[in-house]
Amino acid sequence: MPLSPLRFRLLVASLLTVSFLGALDNTVVTTALATVAGQLGALEHMSWIVVGYTLASTVLMPVLGGLGDRIGPRAVFLSSLAVFILSSVACGFAHDFLWLIVARVVQGMSSAGLQLLSQTIIAETTTPRQRPKHLAIIGAAFPVAILIGPLLGGLITDSWGWPWVFWVNAPVGVVALLLAAIAVPHLPRGARSRFDLLGALTLTPALVALVLAVTWIPLGGTAGVIAAVIALLCFAAFVLVERRAAEPIVPFRLFANRTMITGTAISAIVGIGLFSITAYLPTYFQMAYRTSATVSGLVPIATVLGMLVSNLTSGWLASRTGRYRVFPLCGTVLGALGLGAMAVLPVGLPLWIPMAVMAVVGLGTGAFMSLIVAVVQSAAPRARTGAVTATVNLVRQMGSTVATAVIGGVIGVGVAAALPHGLDPATLTPAIVHAAPVPVQQHIAAIYRDVFAPVFAALAAVYALGVIASALLPEGRLSDATGPVPAAAEPSLSR
Repeated sequence: MPLSPLRFRLLVASLLTVSFLGALDNTVVTTALATVAGQLGALEHMSWIVVGYTLASTVLMPVLGGLGDRIGPRAVFLSSLAVFILSSVACGFAHDFLWLIVARVVQGMSSAGLQLLSQTIIAETTTPRQRPKHLAIIGAAFPVAILIGPLLGGLITDSWGWPWVFWVNAPVGVVALLLAAIAVPHLPRGARSRFDLLGALTLTPALVALVLAVTWIPLGGTAGVIAAVIALLCFAAFVLVERRAAEPIVPFRLFANRTMITGTAISAIVGIGLFSITAYLPTYFQMAYRTSATVSGLVPIATVLGMLVSNLTSGWLASRTGRYRVFPLCGTVLGALGLGAMAVLPVGLPLWIPMAVMAVVGLGTGAFMSLIVAVVQSAAPRARTGAVTATVNLVRQMGSTVATAVIGGVIGVGVAAALPHGLDPATLTPAIVHAAPVPVQQHIAAIYRDVFAPVFAALAAVYALGVIASALLPEGRLSDATGPVPAAAEPSLSR
């Protein structure tokens, strides 16, 4: 749907503000976790402040994508933003942990709409050729939020108190809501068929059970196994339901298209190959390189900066030239080489060397992080844009969630098995290691190197699979065509 230049600039500003608000919320809150849980008397359940939000956001993606196609993305987007603002206020007023978790779950559900519908609205208001640079701008909110979120969260918590890490969303959100109400156009609805309620009712418990399974299995016991069985049964029921649905919530039929299936696989690389390891990088460098917590944060920062630069650059170049295949191909090669190098780097090197290596991984990942969403959108019928966008994001998010849990389990078991007698893995901290005699420090550094090396190698192999998927991605150019996109095999890719 073509818009005037002024209104389109307002639209991009509005979507960027909203995307940044959603991305910043989680990174700001992480700094205040210990304070919030401690004051509410629930330190042992602290992780659920993040897990509840992330899980709710993940499982609602396909539902909101389908609703956006049926009732129009504008209504779902504005409703999600309004609910996000109200739930943020409710989080700040929480007087017990149950209230906070319920409010965070609602906040996470609405945040899925902010992320997903921003991408859908861009797809509906631009040509395929214009789409990459604007999706790159919207996608830049995530790495910027990673960079400034923890610092901002610490400043707000120390200066104003923890409720303000939630309340600060309200004034920014109200401004964004007013701007969005003006800028977001009334877009045509897609399919008018009945909403796939059975699909939603089988997919949601399947995703919840899968996340719980990968979280609990490393801890031992039967709970994780039971959750895995439930996930398997629910996924089987979901596939059967979707094969019979007139307008399925996850459009499996469209994935007969090679662009869509290879593009979705490439998108998953971002979650599995990079997002999963970034949470553990500070621990690795504090233990293996014996750095302080502050210094260890430089490596993720270098990674994110590389991601930010290449995300914006690849989006601009793809829109300028119409060519897209070279970016995921080169990006996955860089990611594989960088993580392969991390697997063989000896500990004790100057910190700038692993920083440079991980910056290369970030550069490679950013080259296709937002672009591949635009490519997949361009290969889908316009009436299914929301569902396809939701599926791509869901695969990425689930890949990140599962891989993060698996990596955490590998690290925990590997370190615990190799620690010398007298050191308890449950209470081992960087401060204890740094205060130990030098031979003990060196031994623990070697343990962490040996445990992380196969993790880095496995992630390099994931990127290598991404190289294969990128090679199989059909060559073509993004079209400058405007107007409705026909439901053809590869509708918007000109040869």
